[in-house]
Amino acid sequence: MSLTVPPALLDAAERGPVDDEAFIACVRESLPYAWATVSRVVAELETGDDDLADNVVPPPTDADRGQLLRALASDAIRASLERHFGVRLAFQNCHRVAAFRPSAVDGERYRRFVSTRGQLLNQSPELRNC
Repeated sequence: MSLTVPPALLDAAERGPVDDEAFIACVRESLPYAWATVSRVVAELETGDDDLADNVVPPPTDADRGQLLRALASDAIRASLERHFGVRLAFQNCHRVAAFRPSAVDGERYRRFVSTRGQLLNQSPELRNC
């Protein structure tokens, strides 16, 4: 299961649209490793001068890896994280999540990161099982 949804939030979803902050709270509680990783990358972006910051450290456990994969593979979760943090997220392999400033999305570094070439160049034998 991707998220542990509190009964009140599930009830709200059954009645209609759900508040973004309530959904973000559910993501934060359900996927703590993914939340911490994205938060750290965004903080690095915000404190630096570069247009991107990325995580290159593999998750310590398979459960942590699963959290990151679920968070970034879900359109709804990923989009809510992007709105919450005000960034564009990009993802390679099982752990390389990058945060880009919105102004950088049409830039060369972003296009290179999300390109098929970028994906292929970021491969290695030890990452094949992730």
